[in-house]
Amino acid sequence: MPREYPRKLRINAQLRRELTELIRDELGDPRLAGITVTDVDVAPDLRNATVKISRLALNPDLAEPVKLLNQAAGLLRGKLGRRLKLRSIPVLYFRADLALAEGDHIHKLIRQAVDEDRRHHENDSPQK
Repeated sequence: MPREYPRKLRINAQLRRELTELIRDELGDPRLAGITVTDVDVAPDLRNATVKISRLALNPDLAEPVKLLNQAAGLLRGKLGRRLKLRSIPVLYFRADLALAEGDHIHKLIRQAVDEDRRHHENDSPQK
């Protein structure tokens, strides 16, 4: 496994902060409401960056926001270039981060299993 360098980690964190602000403040598209940048992973050569997004909402569908952000990647990259002191700004590739949705699904399954187990034990307990 390649070694993580502190500089790369700092750039990841900085890109995450800046992209969160840019998406929230500069891209006034209502279809991007509630979008959160969950992770940024810059390639070791700093030429490309994968940006994972998620949404905390009743409608966790991310297909349209991912498409919109990939279309706006050039604009976002230009705005990052004016904000950051980097020799070159990485090309941005947006991807859906499904970890929150999967975690919510697992939580629902566990809650359902506990409720079923509780009902099962209540039915099996001896009547007084």
